[in-house]
Amino acid sequence: MSSGATGLAGRYAGALYALAVESKKIDAIHADLTALAGLVAEHQELKKLVDSPILSRHEQQSAVTAILEKAGADALTVKFVGTLAANGRLSALLRVIRAFLEEHARRRGQISAEVISAVPLDDSRKASVEKTVARLAGSDKLSLSMRVDPSLIGGLVVRIGSRMIDTSIKTKLSRLETAMKGVA
Repeated sequence: MSSGATGLAGRYAGALYALAVESKKIDAIHADLTALAGLVAEHQELKKLVDSPILSRHEQQSAVTAILEKAGADALTVKFVGTLAANGRLSALLRVIRAFLEEHARRRGQISAEVISAVPLDDSRKASVEKTVARLAGSDKLSLSMRVDPSLIGGLVVRIGSRMIDTSIKTKLSRLETAMKGVA
């Protein structure tokens, strides 16, 4: 694994990546994890399942396994996410997926970037953002993930590697508040 994927999520992602390479299922696992991250982001009930401290490990494992099997996920993905739940680590699922996807992109020579918006972007805006981020990154080999954070109020936060560009209204308001405190 790359040096960026450390800690619990990095260890789990590294183990899954090694298993995926060994079983020659890297593309299937990549597709499954990308789809799963999208499902968790889109469905509040699934997010609650993943983050719930109330549900037992067995309940989480049964539920997430059933969801993945119904979605047609690869057996390795189902077993891995089930193991994550059985170990009481399901709350780290999105971090594990992010670490896996970053490692996959790195091994393919891609630059990973993340775009956080206040509202979901339509297809034309996504395409425009992808084009702009690729230009900023200086590479056409770009692995871009997008997510929504309503607390931004408006604007975007773009992370390209260790570089961050924050044009969110939340940050602008925070800077204005700090400047106003300095004047008073």
